[in-house]
This record gives sequence, structure tokens and C-alpha cells, in this order.
Amino acid sequence: MPTWLEAGLWGLLGGGALVLGALVAWFLRVSDTVVASVMAFGSGVLISAVAFDLMEEAAKTGGLGPTALGFVAGAVAYLAANALLARRGARHRKRSGGQQPSEEEQAGSGMAIAVGALLDGIPESVVLGIGLIAGGTVSLPVLAAVFISNVPEGLSSAAGMKRSGRSAGYVFGVWTTIAVLSGLSALVGYVTLGSAAPEVIAVITAVAAGAILTMIADTMIPEAFETTRTWTGLITTLGFLVAFAIEQV
Repeated sequence: MPTWLEAGLWGLLGGGALVLGALVAWFLRVSDTVVASVMAFGSGVLISAVAFDLMEEAAKTGGLGPTALGFVAGAVAYLAANALLARRGARHRKRSGGQQPSEEEQAGSGMAIAVGALLDGIPESVVLGIGLIAGGTVSLPVLAAVFISNVPEGLSSAAGMKRSGRSAGYVFGVWTTIAVLSGLSALVGYVTLGSAAPEVIAVITAVAAGAILTMIADTMIPEAFETTRTWTGLITTLGFLVAFAIEQV
């Protein structure tokens, strides 16, 4: 199988976890505690991937200076885009309760929520494609982190969409589109950066890492803490430990 196609399929698999979560939310009643717990666990898994698979590799390849600049740039870019989308109704896009506005309550919020969900997923997918450039095979810890974190994200957000009155066509249209775009992002990341200098790949990896960590702090952990409260830290720690153990195997 061509490596570029493999990159796209791995990205599609990671994005497909969002559709899986949405299916569970639409057809089953999952308690808020379970959703929040998995969200906290996924946060820990992603934090481990950011630290050991993305930032460490970027620093080894491009040096601390470029890596730090890329990391901060990714965080700032995500923060700015997230703030813009929040003003248009996407602030609570990962919430499973009644926090998401309906289209009647805020016109254009549906599109903002969809774009916000895409914003959350693209950095992860690009990283999967870049990982194939460096090692020739997908990084299992990164893939596990993306998949584990995407299931509760799709579940929680889709439950919130359903409660705000959005149709099944909208909900599954959003997540299916994002899954396909995730696959394309991984593919494009591999194809466009395949001949790039190691320093360029390091900076882009750090940008994605900064965006992912900011996303975790801004959206995933607050959603988890709202329900799991004092257990959030422990559950997140367990997620980190599992991902770290996968890295050591």
C-alpha cells in the first residue's frame, strides 16, 4: 500500500472515532459521569502524546528554539480561532448538556460548532501523517491518543447537539465530514511535507502540539471537571500512565 494512502487511512481511523462516539450518543443513553471520565482519561493520553511523541521528537529534530516558537504559535493560533468561534456560538461544542445554543437561539451557531469541531481535529490528523515521514510507520501512542480522545468528544458533543434540537442529518453529517477531512489532512500532511527539511517538520509538529495542548486545557478538561470534579486529576493521570506505558513497549 502506498504510504500516502496509509497516512490517509490512519487519519480516517482517528477521525472515525468521532462518528463512533456520535452513534453511541444518538442511540444510547450514556451517563454524564461516564462521558466525563472518558474525556478526562483521553486528556491524559493526549498530554502524554504531546510530551513524548511530539515535543520530544520536535526538539531532537529542530532544536529547542524553533520547537518552542512553534509550540507557542500553535497555542496562540488555536486560542485566537477558538475565541472567534466562541463568539459565534461554538463555545460549548464539546458539552453534552443543554449548553449548546440552537440555531433559533443563535443564528449561525451550527456552522460555528461544525468548524470548531474541525479545528479540534485537524492538528491531530496532521501529526499522524507527519509521523509516517519520520518513522515510516504510524506512532501507536499518538494513534491511540487521537482515537481514545475522539470517542468521548464525539459522544459528548453529539449529545449536546441532540439536546439543542439539531437533526440526525446535521449531527452525522458534521462528524462524517470531519472524519473524511481528518483522513485528507493526514494524507496532505504526509505528501506536502515528505521532502521538507527536518527543521520544518519539527516546527509544524510543535505547532500541532501547542494547538492540541491548548485544546485539552480549554475544552476537554473543563468538560470533564464539570462532572467528575475531584476525580478528574486522578483519571487524567491514569490516561497519561497508559499512554506512557504504550510508549515504553
